[in-house]
Amino acid sequence: MTLVVRPAADEDADAIRAVLLAAFPSAAEADLVEQLAADGDLALSFVAAVDGKLVGHIAFSRMTATADGDGIPALGLAPVAVAPSHQKRGIAGRLIERGLAAANGRGAAIVFVVGDPDYYGRLGFRCESAAPFASPYAGPHFMAQWLSSPRAPASGQADYAPAFGRL
Repeated sequence: MTLVVRPAADEDADAIRAVLLAAFPSAAEADLVEQLAADGDLALSFVAAVDGKLVGHIAFSRMTATADGDGIPALGLAPVAVAPSHQKRGIAGRLIERGLAAANGRGAAIVFVVGDPDYYGRLGFRCESAAPFASPYAGPHFMAQWLSSPRAPASGQADYAPAFGRL
């Protein structure tokens, strides 16, 4: 198996949608990615290909976030998807690692995710890092990872791109 993780290209759109439709029970995530792109809020998008066939995708969108009243550069990781035939092979983890490295390189201070704490915790996300941030997604599955200047603000706000509100 030859795995290549690379930035998504315009010509990947149909294959990305197919992966998202295969990986999730509804079209909501596929529609979300397309809406994020249409709105200009898709900050980073990577695909995973095995032997030339696209089998995975990850999206990072712009967020509006503050920590103790100061704006901070933030991204939201969602969704990440791997075709069912290629799951449990570490592909999602590779996509996440590549995306976090790119987010750091673009100056993001923090990345938020809503998901399974056991899974995302292995990749450096912590519920404690997101706890000070008010968000409609706040709770036991709302996590964050500081990429630079890790700190624990007393309070903050984390707002996902408008497309999330239309889910």
